Amino acid sequence: MPTTDQLLEPAAPTVAAAERRHGRPAPRTRWSRRNAALLALGLVLGIGTVLPLLVMVLGSLKPKAEVTAPTLLPQQPTLENYVYVFTEVPFARYLLNSAFVAGVITVLALWFHSMAAYALARLRFPGREAVFLVIFSTLLVSLPVVMVPTFAVVRTLGLVDSYGGLIIPAIFNAFGIFLLRQFYISMPAELEEAALLDGASYWRVYWHVILPLSRPILSALAVFFFLANWNAFVWPLTITSDPDLRTVQVGIAGFQQQYAGNWNYTLAAATVAAVPMLLMFFFFQRQIVESIKSASFK
Repeated sequence: MPTTDQLLEPAAPTVAAAERRHGRPAPRTRWSRRNAALLALGLVLGIGTVLPLLVMVLGSLKPKAEVTAPTLLPQQPTLENYVYVFTEVPFARYLLNSAFVAGVITVLALWFHSMAAYALARLRFPGREAVFLVIFSTLLVSLPVVMVPTFAVVRTLGLVDSYGGLIIPAIFNAFGIFLLRQFYISMPAELEEAALLDGASYWRVYWHVILPLSRPILSALAVFFFLANWNAFVWPLTITSDPDLRTVQVGIAGFQQQYAGNWNYTLAAATVAAVPMLLMFFFFQRQIVESIKSASFK
């Protein structure tokens, strides 16, 4: 016979009761072959992505005597490789050059691209679609195709071996204009119309209405632009010969040539160059996902 406490104790809700109360079946985890295959594929891709970074970090901690050792883990981890990178070569100068060039390009590109995208999305003028088609078609042209004529223009302007030669040709990118245009097209037109009825000009609408609403996608584009220009190699190598203007990727390539037998120095330099990018992606990953959703990419 049940006791009084047992009779007064409320019965635990069953799955069937939960389904009747909510009017829908309770969610169940189904481990089908397809889900298991997707999980295994995700694990393989994750390991394949993380493993090179792990090898890079562990290799940068190996002393010179263990460079040719077949083991992955260093027997006597050391930070001497990092000290050598910053003391024997001007690697800090390379980092500052890359940060300055990538930062200036990112700020100017976001400014010009947002204005161009707003004009192509909201303003009505003859030839608007043709202008956008021409801009969009430049995405099909790779850098090696236009490198020679771009170099000729830069040399004519006297920008070889200068920060201007590194910055100005990299500002314009059709990808940013395309992405921002798609974002502005999806924005409600009532916001702009209300500001225009209040007497605001198109510049005030752009500055006080459009830009504040564009912060998520601008943050994501800032990450994309900064990453692309931080990792740029071909154009900085082509346009500069002054060691004081070397960027971090050109400096790492010099490490590979100068220290071909001591790749622990190269791995230490590569680790230092990768840390800022990993931190930036970690802090702005939410904005990247939101921008992709806002631009209606499925």
